[in-house]
Amino acid sequence: MTPPMADVARQSAAATDAPAVFACPKITTLTRRADFLRAAKAQRKPGPAFLLQARRRSADEGTHGLRVGFTCSKKVGNAVTRNRAKRRLREIARKVLPAYGRDGWDYVLVGRPGATVSHDFAAMCADLTRALHQLHGNAR
Repeated sequence: MTPPMADVARQSAAATDAPAVFACPKITTLTRRADFLRAAKAQRKPGPAFLLQARRRSADEGTHGLRVGFTCSKKVGNAVTRNRAKRRLREIARKVLPAYGRDGWDYVLVGRPGATVSHDFAAMCADLTRALHQLHGNAR
């Protein structure tokens, strides 16, 4: 049995062939309660399926990368429903924030009762994009 031949033409591809996602700021998850509380006092952009809270971090907190947090209260439903809502919020953040989020910002997505679980996924992505454009202005 012989090993497969390497494709020499593909190995010489330029470094610029990488997808744009890899050039975006690194996204980390908010875990400390204090970070959630600071974001709650900052700007808010409501949407039909979620609430977006956002704030620019100060220089002493470090301004590299963007951070995102997710929360759903018991008003959203039982544990299964809350987990499903948070999974949906994580997925829209994974799709939209690398392209439209800003370096040095904290974002918190808050689930809404009934709406986060049942709202159309493509519409949720569009709502997050619209909220980010309103938040940062249309300059991008």
